[in-house]
Amino acid sequence: MAIIIKPIVTEKMTSLTDKLNRYGFRVDLNANKIQIKQAIQEMYNVTVVAVNTSVQPGKKKSRYTKGGVIKGATSNYKKAVVTLKEGEVIDLYSNI
Repeated sequence: MAIIIKPIVTEKMTSLTDKLNRYGFRVDLNANKIQIKQAIQEMYNVTVVAVNTSVQPGKKKSRYTKGGVIKGATSNYKKAVVTLKEGEVIDLYSNI
């Protein structure tokens, strides 16, 4: 089971990283904080101090096409904000 799906790289998360040494990840809905902490420590070889999680609800979407209005929704996802030990960093751009 892949616990960590992908890192969240937005302007808001980048400012949190710079100021408070926190990183955001999109994780599996069924993963708990202990599993997330272990997965981050194994993957990036860092020490995790705290893990905060939240489930982001899906949004309703609609678009107008030639055939009419198409309605749908995005799925829910879980977001984890991980605080690292002072002085440690994660290089999210090394795999590019």
